[in-house]
Amino acid sequence: MGRWAIGIVLKSLTAMLCVALMAWLALWYLIPAPPTSIVIATGPAGGTLDHIAQRYRTTLAPHIKLDQRFTDGVLENLRLLKDRASGVDLAFYVGGASNSKESPELISLGRIIYFPIWFFYRGPETLNRLTELKGKRIGGPVANPAVSQILRANGINSENSKLSVRVGTAAVNGLKNGEIDVQIVLGEVNSPLVQSNIRDPAVRLMDVSQADALARVYPYLSRLLLPRGVIDFEKDIPPADVNLISTTIAVLVRKDMHPELVHILAQTLADEHGGAGLFQRAGDFPSQTDPEFAVAEEARDFYKNGPSLMQRYLPFWMINFTKRMIAILVTAIAVIIPLINYAPKLYLWFLEAYMAKLYRRLRTVETRLQSNLTGAEVVGLQSDLEAIDRAVNILPMRHSDLFLSVEGHIDRTRQRLVSRLAEAKLSDSRSG
Repeated sequence: MGRWAIGIVLKSLTAMLCVALMAWLALWYLIPAPPTSIVIATGPAGGTLDHIAQRYRTTLAPHIKLDQRFTDGVLENLRLLKDRASGVDLAFYVGGASNSKESPELISLGRIIYFPIWFFYRGPETLNRLTELKGKRIGGPVANPAVSQILRANGINSENSKLSVRVGTAAVNGLKNGEIDVQIVLGEVNSPLVQSNIRDPAVRLMDVSQADALARVYPYLSRLLLPRGVIDFEKDIPPADVNLISTTIAVLVRKDMHPELVHILAQTLADEHGGAGLFQRAGDFPSQTDPEFAVAEEARDFYKNGPSLMQRYLPFWMINFTKRMIAILVTAIAVIIPLINYAPKLYLWFLEAYMAKLYRRLRTVETRLQSNLTGAEVVGLQSDLEAIDRAVNILPMRHSDLFLSVEGHIDRTRQRLVSRLAEAKLSDSRSG
């Protein structure tokens, strides 16, 4: 292969490498790598959501580091998640506090568990309507949006009842010591606070007769049935079926969360909450819909179709890298195949341009021959002609026709230069 052909190949390879480099840089920007650690806002330390987050952390440990941020509850969780400077990337959410219209920058990964609202009370009278709590001393998470909305709907407020925030040990002791009449508990059936109250023979669990009506009015609420004896068959706890009103817990993220993070979180939620429970059948959670927020498309696709091929066989850190490489390969193919198709045309264009350059140089020599020249000037033109001859000699053998054609022109010009040189020398000798 001649130097001229090698030059064309090198230029083409350089162009391809530049295209590949630009594609890589563009994809590095358009397909950024997911972060190596994230932060979840949970709720009070030691609560149900704290324990769930700890399970998430264990499940995610091989893929990504999960840190926890303890908060006072759902309102603080929302505030932190909306604030990009807070460092919080996802948060537990209890229904009733917001929605997509009020928080358009947030999306859901689905609802993960039922979170019943338990009404425990003491006394001989049977309570089954929430309006019957008017005038009583009520303790619990009364500031929780779902709880406060239910109380307001039944005409219960701080003007006609004594409402106080009592959680944890203070809640148990307050009801036991007679400091409050009703204790509201928000949590799973296995939470210590629920178990301590429901197993206390002196404490009664309210059967919310209007649970179904509340669930129809407020879409984030659900009616649950706690069957007789399901807590303890031997002791027959509860002694009768109990209607409960329940909210649900969702995991919220910002809309711009990295898609691979959404996938790995959706897989974690499915692993942790996909089984059957006291109130749900296998597959009920995590949900593909959310009554208050749009569900992330990646999460919904995972719940519906399961993990993708890459998620099944590649480690988390390698998935994004593989996507980049595939995108670069596709881009390269899209660029290289047209180049290959146009390579013959490109080659001919370079050849024609090269030959046109040589003929222009030869034409310049021919034009100079039309004027009066000294011997030194003719020798200079001979040097130019020999340079053109050397340039022609690098043409590949397959272009011998072009080579011979140009050589014929060069030979004719060379002969004329020889004649002009002889004439110039004779003229110079006569002048001398």
